[in-house]
Amino acid sequence: MAQIDLISSRANPWIKDLRRLAHDGAAYRKQGLVWVEGEHLLAAALAGGRRLQTLVLAQSQQDSMLAQWQPQAERTVVVADALWREFTALESPAMIGALLSWERSSAWRPDVPTVVLDRLQDAGNVGSVLRSAAAFGFVQVLALHGCAALWSGKVLRAGMGAHFGLQLFEGVQAEELQGLALPLLATSSHGGQALHEQALPWPCAWVFGHEGQGVSLDLLARATQAVRIIQPGGQESLNVAAAAAICLHASAVSSVRQSAGTGGARL
Repeated sequence: MAQIDLISSRANPWIKDLRRLAHDGAAYRKQGLVWVEGEHLLAAALAGGRRLQTLVLAQSQQDSMLAQWQPQAERTVVVADALWREFTALESPAMIGALLSWERSSAWRPDVPTVVLDRLQDAGNVGSVLRSAAAFGFVQVLALHGCAALWSGKVLRAGMGAHFGLQLFEGVQAEELQGLALPLLATSSHGGQALHEQALPWPCAWVFGHEGQGVSLDLLARATQAVRIIQPGGQESLNVAAAAAICLHASAVSSVRQSAGTGGARL
């Protein structure tokens, strides 16, 4: 049975470390730990094969939640309810969370459906793209230098559990993408062929760019295919997370049609 510790003092160093993890988006890289809060993310982590290094419960939740979650954890910490706001980043605290071990991944694969993030900086956008990638059959995400930290609390919450169904790689150099053994597709609001008219390859790699600047010119030049999403409403551009969802869904349709033997998909 997992060890149970009770913490009731805000001066406890462990509480201070937990606050850093919850509020400093890059603290997981120094501590080698990721903080996830809420039953949904805990369940997603377990479904993805992760074990809870430390289960953290508010004291008021001990009787109702301990039996369900403690067997999944190596250690359990019960925290006085008044201390939860010392570290939570949520306006409405979930009163349950966990620490997961984190190690930097390095060996990405060149031949599996891939999403490349080119300097995406908004945590909500990054998490949303991860969610779409997981939903539409992509396997790994390569985040180039300049992207928001993939395991920050805001990205985790926006991803809604997608992290645990993907292989995630940070700090990838743009030149490393030459090792991809897949067609590289890119979006461009000012050029490219209309997405709905294209027969999309599968598997493939999609690259989505900076919220204001889009995909870098260097990556656009390397792309096998550049596409644009038609916008009859006349807006200048789509939010990158919305554009990614449209493109990744189009690839999922292509994958299904190819599996059914009907060839590449025009939408």
